[in-house]
Amino acid sequence: MAKEPKGAAATPEAGAPAKPAAAAKRKKEFKKKRERRVVPHGVVYIAASFNNTQITITDPDGRTMCWSSAGAIGFKGSRKGTPYAAQQASLSAAGTARDQFGMKSVEVKVKGPGSGRESAVRALAAAGLHIVAIRDVTPMPHNGCRPPKRRRV
Repeated sequence: MAKEPKGAAATPEAGAPAKPAAAAKRKKEFKKKRERRVVPHGVVYIAASFNNTQITITDPDGRTMCWSSAGAIGFKGSRKGTPYAAQQASLSAAGTARDQFGMKSVEVKVKGPGSGRESAVRALAAAGLHIVAIRDVTPMPHNGCRPPKRRRV
């Protein structure tokens, strides 16, 4: 068996037909620009735990449009649980909802015992959203689970 020289495998004749075919495949495809969804009224869910505050803004049917949290803004560790971090997260989410979706009024549902509850609601109003109603939806047990036994130190 005769071996082919190394240069013979990569001849210009073999590579020439492949280049135009590849160029034809890489035609620019223009996608239709997605029309802006205008949602004038929405629902804001604020989940305020001791360690973080999460803000989710949905349309009235419950489809999430934008969200933010103290951790997503860039706060780390124990600073995520502060009222200032909750305020910044709320401003970020409200600004996105107002600018991208044209939201004007919201209903607020607050859940959890965290320190960022009130400041997050105030920030929504400061961002230019009209607050229609504020509702506390924190789950309360009707004496459900038995608590753990008392700690002895």
